[in-house]
Amino acid sequence: MTARPTPSPPPDDGPTATGPDLTGPDPAATFGLLFDEHAVPLHAYLSRRVGNQSADDLVSETFLVALQQRHTYDPARAGVRPWLFGIASNLLRRHVRQEVRGWQARSRMVGTDRSQESPEDRTAERVTAQQQIRQLAGALAALEPGDRDVLLLTSWGRLNATEVGQALGIPVGTVHSRLHRVRRWLQSHSAVTSRGAEDGDA
Repeated sequence: MTARPTPSPPPDDGPTATGPDLTGPDPAATFGLLFDEHAVPLHAYLSRRVGNQSADDLVSETFLVALQQRHTYDPARAGVRPWLFGIASNLLRRHVRQEVRGWQARSRMVGTDRSQESPEDRTAERVTAQQQIRQLAGALAALEPGDRDVLLLTSWGRLNATEVGQALGIPVGTVHSRLHRVRRWLQSHSAVTSRGAEDGDA
């Protein structure tokens, strides 16, 4: 009986099988494509945390660092999106004080000046929304930086738990436990703040 030929193994696609090859001969072209794809969502995330001006600088610095560290990127360990958000998160740590001051200011200022609003604008829904923004801003200012990163990468960066873990270099289980703890704390904080506001309005 004639032996059946052994099937040849599938071709090795290298890094492009799960992520882009950042070590190719033309990194400028590769990073140009990455910038086109990821700069806008990255900027949107950063601007919500530290404002537009700082976000402009951080986006540019994120891609510069990524270009310099392209040989350390392992597509088998992380997709390029969490890798870029991880670099941005590391850079954000230099802006923690600025970010916290911004959240504290928002918690004091949002909804305090209503002199330019028409009576139609002063609806219960609008007041409730402003109260929620104040509560969220104050709560975010009080969070530990690592917890704030997990929460905001999930809610504003739109990364899933696996991607957040890849971005921050922590296990997925840690991401889930931090999210659970933060959400419970935010709910508790919101309830306490709401009761205080009701007492103040009584």
